[in-house]
Amino acid sequence: MSAATTTGHAAGRRAAKPSKGRFSRRPAASLALHVTLIVASLCAVFPVAWLVLTSLKPRNAWQSSTVQLFVEPSLANYAQVLGDTAFPRWLANSLLVAALTTVLGVSIAASTGYAVSRFRFPGHGSVMWMLLITQMFPVAILIVPIYNLMAGLGLINQFPGLVIAYLTSAVPFCAWMMKGYFDTVPKEIDEAGRVDGLSPFGTFWRLILPLSKPGLAVAAFYSFITAWAEVAYATAFMTGDDKYTLAVGLAQFVGQHKAEWGLLTASSVLIAVPAAVVFLLVQRHLVTGLTAGATKS
Repeated sequence: MSAATTTGHAAGRRAAKPSKGRFSRRPAASLALHVTLIVASLCAVFPVAWLVLTSLKPRNAWQSSTVQLFVEPSLANYAQVLGDTAFPRWLANSLLVAALTTVLGVSIAASTGYAVSRFRFPGHGSVMWMLLITQMFPVAILIVPIYNLMAGLGLINQFPGLVIAYLTSAVPFCAWMMKGYFDTVPKEIDEAGRVDGLSPFGTFWRLILPLSKPGLAVAAFYSFITAWAEVAYATAFMTGDDKYTLAVGLAQFVGQHKAEWGLLTASSVLIAVPAAVVFLLVQRHLVTGLTAGATKS
């Protein structure tokens, strides 16, 4: 073997060997990192654990020590919430409103996002600015004008009025996000659909939507969360006891001088279950859907 070959192999081994300082971490830095992560995890888990454990306490024992949580756990709070209160009705109302908001929000946002992504029409720029600017207004500012509109249409204390109010928050964000996602779908697919004789809507429905599941999952999740357990609009627009949603109904457990913490915590755990189920159904698409519009191919 020649000297040049030997020198080349030695240089290759030196190049392949990573430097010690680049990939190693000092023990003190590693310990600090792990301690920080453990503390952050405990801070994140503690409120949820406190909520669940308090819901398992007897109704009048929420101020007792944490040791008693494991000695006498009880489902009495859950039984009372489900059997002696209007919680099932509030849950049904919230599910209805959230389902309608999700279906309508995804439908409107997907069609709007596809239109502004694929077509150039008079007012295209104005639509884009409207979708962006409407996301800048906080809910507190919009309650009064939306309330006046709903009152003029006779939709106060009606589920359609509440759904429309939620759509004003969900649709702009979802449409903007869907537009960014549709921009990543090759336009050649639309051209192939037109060659096969599909209409623009047929191309959108049969070719584009099946490829847009991650974006649709994000839009569905955001629309559902917007309507699920929302407080401001529900409190302002729903005035009848039979039309209360969960957010408004839970306020009945807080009196002037005392709060029923056992019932509140049990209700909170039950409220979190549908949201967790929806998250588990769409979570594998969330990261893809949120990041798809960040870059273009």
